[in-house]
Amino acid sequence: MLAKIEQLLQEVKALTAQNPDELEALRIKYLSKKGAINALMADFRNVPAEQKKEVGMKLNELKNLAQERIAALKETFENQDNSAAELDLTRTAYPIKLGTRHPLTIVRNEIIDIFGRMGFTIADGPEVEDDWHVFSSMNFPEDHPARDMQDTFFIETHPDIILRTHTSSVQSRVMEVSQPPIRVICPGRVYRNEAISYRAHCFFHQVEGLYVDKNVSFTDLKQVLLQFAQEMFGPDTKIRLRPSYFPFTEPSAEMDISCDICGGEGCPFCKYTGWVEILGCGMVDPAVLEANGIDSKVYTGYAFGMGVERITNLKYKVKDLRMFSENDTRFLEEFESAN
Repeated sequence: MLAKIEQLLQEVKALTAQNPDELEALRIKYLSKKGAINALMADFRNVPAEQKKEVGMKLNELKNLAQERIAALKETFENQDNSAAELDLTRTAYPIKLGTRHPLTIVRNEIIDIFGRMGFTIADGPEVEDDWHVFSSMNFPEDHPARDMQDTFFIETHPDIILRTHTSSVQSRVMEVSQPPIRVICPGRVYRNEAISYRAHCFFHQVEGLYVDKNVSFTDLKQVLLQFAQEMFGPDTKIRLRPSYFPFTEPSAEMDISCDICGGEGCPFCKYTGWVEILGCGMVDPAVLEANGIDSKVYTGYAFGMGVERITNLKYKVKDLRMFSENDTRFLEEFESAN
């Protein structure tokens, strides 16, 4: 046994390999389960008791030396400069351009950052939803037009499974499992069965917000939206709120900002009104709070929602909504400086 070990020691000390394949063959020969060293380990039980200590020490020396030698050879191959062999002579000589963030991503992240600094956290939910979270919990009556096939993509019926038409469904899911204070924004993709044109698409992106707590007022909503508008469009931006209707808020309003092109003087972009609509908002209807397990006699809240494409159009003067999803690199390259 000692003679065999000594012979293998000499072989291991002299190990060399010309390439990784030869090295792997050596590893299998000496260190695999059926290798020479493991064969000696298996014969160790036949060694006389008085020789076990000496033989055991020699076996460990042999195994450690084999592992170190093969590891050293492997490191040598890894450190070799193989760049010339891997050179792709068919690759263009021009530098490979780095990509950039999509304009919708730029604006969405900016919206999230603004509201994040006002204490809002991000909430997310599924894009394939049920009727309850999209419509019923949001106080939509059974005969509301949004439930019709002309507006909503239905996946299944009875029960209705749909592609969400707004991210209000996320607000519903948050209220189901949380008690006030609740302060969240819900960014995400939504779907509506609309004809695709320069101003509409069958899918787009929204950011909705919800704040529920004791003594929340319309004044709080107005101040938050004014702060958002001035952060997004500039410190001189003014806002106005016009009465409107939404099933899930009461009172409800549409919010306009002063046109940042003409400064409110009137131009073709704002149709000479001096104002541009950007979002809808209002105080959360008590029926919505009750439907989602929140006591409307104790808590009040406000909600708002905006289209990311709409804000991007206003911020960067993009005239055709379809450009955001056409993957035209010439268009996308225009936003490199915005990153």
